Amino acid sequence: MTNPQPARLRRRPPAALGLLLPGIAALIFAYVLPMAWVARMSVNRFVDGGGIEQTFTGESFAEIVTDSYYLQVAGTTVWLGVVVAALTVVVAYPLAMFLVRTESRFKGLLTILAIAPMLVSSVARTYGWVIVLGNQGLVNSFLRMLGISDRPLQLSNNFTGVVIALVQIFLPYAVLAMTSGFGRLDRNVEQAAASLGASRRQVFTRVTLPLTLPGVLTGALLVFVLAISAYVTPRLMGGGRVVVLATEIYDQATNRLNWPLAASLSVVLIVIFGVAMAGYQALQRRAERKASGQ
Repeated sequence: MTNPQPARLRRRPPAALGLLLPGIAALIFAYVLPMAWVARMSVNRFVDGGGIEQTFTGESFAEIVTDSYYLQVAGTTVWLGVVVAALTVVVAYPLAMFLVRTESRFKGLLTILAIAPMLVSSVARTYGWVIVLGNQGLVNSFLRMLGISDRPLQLSNNFTGVVIALVQIFLPYAVLAMTSGFGRLDRNVEQAAASLGASRRQVFTRVTLPLTLPGVLTGALLVFVLAISAYVTPRLMGGGRVVVLATEIYDQATNRLNWPLAASLSVVLIVIFGVAMAGYQALQRRAERKASGQ
């Protein structure tokens, strides 16, 4: 008598592949094909007057590498992503820790309140920060009322204003990523370390932080990617003085009609994301090995 189990196992892969085909097709249509078009456009040549010559050239990439302006834009983009990711993680960490550890019956409501800002458009929230941080905004008006400052603080139309707005806008994303990544956190382990004589600082640095580090890295990567690709907030809060890759791509594509250069800048942005992803995976593997005691 033959065993039918191997035959069923042989029939499962085609069925599983059939279930994956719609998702694969959607991924190819929505991501692979547009990225291929952008890559092809990046090697075309821009002709004065808005024309595009179909060819294979690296002139746009050479312009990016040799022009200090574009190097500065790329550097500002990366620095903005790093600063926003770091500050957002610092603010989101205690919030996520509280949501994970709280035993309140209102835990669900508190979680909803933490992520509720995601329901509001980033455009609306950015305009809100323009009102709050402007020279005649709520912050400067309050400082003048208290007599702390006679001259308005420059909290908008600069890098500082962009950072403040992006940290608040991306805070719910970091909280969600961290709460989902704090699954390894076990109070029993912390209590065991404390019972062995470890101080609160030692418990946090040697037990709590290593166990929650994978979630922290996930939140930092998510915020970094969102920050380097942000367009609305740098445009509005920067007042035209903070130029990042997203705003420069828009200007090149719509105002100057230099699509090859815009596509090349898009490729640079994708490369930055790829480098960040590779660094994240390396740090994630290291954090997981340390958390498992290997």
